[in-house]
Amino acid sequence: MTLLLDGDARLEVNDDAVLTASGEADFDVATALAATGCEWLEQQAEGSSVAFDFQQVDQASSAVLSVLLEWLRCARRKALVVASITLSSPLSRVTDMAGLEQLLTKDAAEHAH
Repeated sequence: MTLLLDGDARLEVNDDAVLTASGEADFDVATALAATGCEWLEQQAEGSSVAFDFQQVDQASSAVLSVLLEWLRCARRKALVVASITLSSPLSRVTDMAGLEQLLTKDAAEHAH
């Protein structure tokens, strides 16, 4: 189901509770992506399992990282289990360089139990 379509950016959710961001998620659309994702997360039952998929995000940017971090905060507030976080190659390189990859992997692992 498509939750947001804004220019080249798209936010979808599938039946397995995977929030998928795709396209170009720049600063112009990041606020809408973060808010729409959080609205969906707020509708999930406490303790539910969710996953975040950023594999189809074309460019790595701090805007995309901000969306991801906001979704993690929303999931934590709702006591949701973040089963996995999947990143595109460019986004993985940026998170590795910034030292965030371990934080994201650790956050997902901690909330999976």
